[in-house]
Amino acid sequence: MNFFKKLFNIPIQEDKEIQKQEVNLSLDDLFVHNFVQKGGKFLYCLKKEEVSENLRNISKENSWTNITLLDNKLKVFFNKKELNISEDLKPATPVFSSCEHLIADNGDILFSSNQLKSIKLSSMPQNFIVFATTSQLVKDMGEGLTGIKINHKENLPTNISAIKNYGVDKNDDNFLNYGNSNSKNLYLLLLEDL
Repeated sequence: MNFFKKLFNIPIQEDKEIQKQEVNLSLDDLFVHNFVQKGGKFLYCLKKEEVSENLRNISKENSWTNITLLDNKLKVFFNKKELNISEDLKPATPVFSSCEHLIADNGDILFSSNQLKSIKLSSMPQNFIVFATTSQLVKDMGEGLTGIKINHKENLPTNISAIKNYGVDKNDDNFLNYGNSNSKNLYLLLLEDL
């Protein structure tokens, strides 16, 4: 590396200053960067029809014929002939759900009992598809929790939790994670609504 710097006469001090510069990303770019870096699969949609099309493509890619639907409002994205929709959780059946917020500063997805009912994330199936809109993006966990409090003033949800890891590691031997893993094979269908 130093050879090229000498060859092209790049001052070493200037190179170090360039590396130290902070990059300010927009909220959506920051979320996508952190989400993908954690192993999440991200599909951006401009129209609701694209959400349905991407959902079909994900199902075909993974050879899924059944799906568990946690939110009945999401039925609009399904053609009943393509997938068998169930409300019962089964370990091998992927889950399709909405979420509360998308946390930009760390790429997490925030859920509550409005989506998960009383089921812990660690008890959910390994494969997860999440539908969200760009208006659900928030800067950090504090804004996400504040958003839940504002959006649900009359009836605050419980079971607030976040999926923090999208790479499923069956060989994780960290004893602190035993029985507490909420890692998921996760697809995010993000619909532009702003």
